[in-house]
Amino acid sequence: MSILLKGGRIVTAADDYVGDVFVEDGVISLLGTSLDVPADRVVDARGRYVLPGAIDPHTHMEMPFGGTVTCDDFTSGTVSAAFGGTTSLVDFCMQQKGQTLPDALAAWHEKIERTPPLIDVGFHLAITDLSVPGALDDLAGAIDRGVTSYKLFMAYKGGQMVDDDTLFRVMEVAARTGALVMVHAENGDVIDVLVRQALAQGR
Repeated sequence: MSILLKGGRIVTAADDYVGDVFVEDGVISLLGTSLDVPADRVVDARGRYVLPGAIDPHTHMEMPFGGTVTCDDFTSGTVSAAFGGTTSLVDFCMQQKGQTLPDALAAWHEKIERTPPLIDVGFHLAITDLSVPGALDDLAGAIDRGVTSYKLFMAYKGGQMVDDDTLFRVMEVAARTGALVMVHAENGDVIDVLVRQALAQGR
């Protein structure tokens, strides 16, 4: 199947011009102005933007949090994403306390099997518990399973919050493996103090 988009305003990270896009079997194979190639379908894109699909790197599909679960599953969430022009997302796979990292990933893969996404999906691995046997080896091994980014929380005491020991050891693994570390950088202890002060002031 081939599609030729004619005369659209093509916007990329580097360019903004009026031109044509030729797509073969779902892959852009030609860009140009006044392309003359046979296509199964020709679309008049004059007066319209032609943009690459957006990537949403921060989503929470069916994520348990604070005694509830986020409302979108991988089907409903990706339908909404596709309508908005997003063609890839990276969801947060949340390790529960006492859960191995492979089991956490398996739980998120099960969600995908149960509610299939309509766009491309990847995972950040949110680490909450390194006391599980083999956790550091499993963390390094996650790279081989396609997980190249880790998430750590310095807030949400009693839930996702990790201590400095965990933060440091995850960063050591990331330094060896080349993984990206993302940190929710709030101080859980300071938040508790501020909440108590606000409540004492009747706020």
